[in-house]
Amino acid sequence: MKKIFLMMLLLVSVIANAQKDVTKFLGIPVDGYKAEMKKKLLSKGFTYNSQNDFFEGEFNGRDVRVYVVTNNNKVWRIVVHDANTCDEGDIKIRFNKLCSQFSKNQKYVAANFGERDYTLSESEDISYEMLVHNKRYEAAYFQVIDPVLVDTLANQKKIKEILLQAYTQEQLDNPTEEQAAEMQSLVEIEATKIALDLMEKKFVWFRISELYGRYFISMYYDNEYNHSDGEDL
Repeated sequence: MKKIFLMMLLLVSVIANAQKDVTKFLGIPVDGYKAEMKKKLLSKGFTYNSQNDFFEGEFNGRDVRVYVVTNNNKVWRIVVHDANTCDEGDIKIRFNKLCSQFSKNQKYVAANFGERDYTLSESEDISYEMLVHNKRYEAAYFQVIDPVLVDTLANQKKIKEILLQAYTQEQLDNPTEEQAAEMQSLVEIEATKIALDLMEKKFVWFRISELYGRYFISMYYDNEYNHSDGEDL
């Protein structure tokens, strides 16, 4: 029984320790200071436009402009804009292709967990909906948690405290078969909550942007750990 309990604690400690895992752009953590991020983007082949403070280069087969956004001097967002615009028909194709690429990429999970298809129909009147109804065309995803296998006493203590709210120490040490099953279920529930919270911190989304009747894709790689949460108010 104790072996089962220790295995459950290990499961949660593995998930909880992925907390230091942050959103990545081209393998670069969206974190640290802007100067550091600039060096890393240059190493990826982007060129820096000092006059407009953005990077230029190629990403996912497209010419793009990359912007580094900070909060409290820490990088919290990478913005990727298409360098070239296109018409309404082409932007729908581009948007749907991106949706397909993200859905097939095992590094991502749809933020709505498949409850709604993000792709656009051929009959969708983008120009009308954006102009008249101010409709936003977006698709959102989470980067999956990296399997960082780190077992810590702190995380074991955390989950044990949760279990002690429902069981005595004696029951934890010598659970019945029924109690062991209940404990495993409780640990799995808490582990799922932790995993969802961590994934929400690794937020990647894109939308259709408009400029003088032409359209382009804007992509956002957000590290929600560094996002402002009202602490400066």
